[in-house]
Amino acid sequence: MVSITAIIPVKKNSTRLPNKNILPFGDSNLLVHKIRQLKQVEAVTEIVVSSDSEEMLRMAEEEGVIAMPRPIQYANESLPISEFITWLGENIQCDHFMWACATSPLVDDHMYSEAIDTYLKKLDEGYDSLITVSKFQHYLMNDNGPFNFQRGRLHPNSQKLPRLYLFTNGIQLTPHDKYIEWGDRIGERSYLMEVGKREAVDIDDIYDYEFARRMYEMPPSYQKTTTNGKEQTLL
Repeated sequence: MVSITAIIPVKKNSTRLPNKNILPFGDSNLLVHKIRQLKQVEAVTEIVVSSDSEEMLRMAEEEGVIAMPRPIQYANESLPISEFITWLGENIQCDHFMWACATSPLVDDHMYSEAIDTYLKKLDEGYDSLITVSKFQHYLMNDNGPFNFQRGRLHPNSQKLPRLYLFTNGIQLTPHDKYIEWGDRIGERSYLMEVGKREAVDIDDIYDYEFARRMYEMPPSYQKTTTNGKEQTLL
């Protein structure tokens, strides 16, 4: 048996969306919602809420998980996030860490279980970590013009653009010792676990929040309709 510690990092302050980690969601709020999701994952050995907020630490204690005070220097962005990751590695003993953000409320217990199973298998194949990503094939431009496509007669269909991936911030699985060695959750050979638009939602502003709430109210499975005899995915 391996030990997997789920880390829920929640800061007191958020500039774009104040108090975003404890905004109402489902039957509770984003933090409590995430704790309760993780409690359903059998492979998770312990759940740690790391925060500089007394209110959020109290919520963690009330939910029966570990409340770990986060030193202010790791919460006010005066230090790079690598310092916080290293600090976690030095202060928590386990075999593997799973980063599970409260701001990814549509990543549920089934996806966490699938990610853990996949991660352990991929370690045997030579991968060193796992992160969730969302496929990104859109036209990009910079100050000099087209960035990943050409103009005019060479303009490609979006399906033929180079495949890129968005880092969703939903799940990151990493061996414990690598937190200290790398100061990061992402290794040189990370397995990219692709997720859909629903699970990729990462709440950063009010629009993300309202979208997540709407998605949560809908069935998790894709809804389909028939157009000209063909099934068409709506979500």
